[in-house]
Amino acid sequence: MVLQTSVFLLFLLVPAGHSLSCYECVGVTAGSNIKMNVKDCSSDCANGSINFGTLQMTVTCCNTDQCNAKDAPDYSSAAPNGHRCFYCDTNSCSNTISCSGNEDHCIKAKGTFETHSKDVKGCASRSICEATSMKSVENISCCSGNLCNDAKPMTHSFLFLCFCFISCLKLI
Repeated sequence: MVLQTSVFLLFLLVPAGHSLSCYECVGVTAGSNIKMNVKDCSSDCANGSINFGTLQMTVTCCNTDQCNAKDAPDYSSAAPNGHRCFYCDTNSCSNTISCSGNEDHCIKAKGTFETHSKDVKGCASRSICEATSMKSVENISCCSGNLCNDAKPMTHSFLFLCFCFISCLKLI
């Protein structure tokens, strides 16, 4: 009985977990480049920026109620830093872009919007690459060299072809 009373008092004294109260909205400016202003609450957030060629995002995180009243800094104010990465448009993923600000990595990922999914490439800051998860972005892989996000892994069929070729050479 004493144990039950103690456990009951413990639950009364421990404050309940409260989630953050945040502003939530999505603003989109269309044109040749899409600019988005998204405000939301997220338990997993990383400060930084991403440039997917036609979509640039700057992420600013905070952790108190209503702390996201101000917009994140404008992406276009970041100066180019000399780093270059591949990005995808509607036709191919062999286009190159100049990275800006603290974007010191190239990124490859799968972006999801509603029911559509698409491979994306571009520039990203290290903190974005180190994030364990991001809304609408999965299978994130990053690298730090110039144009390093274009490498295609060798497939089993290619290795099999190489093995067959080498075996044929031994027969000659």
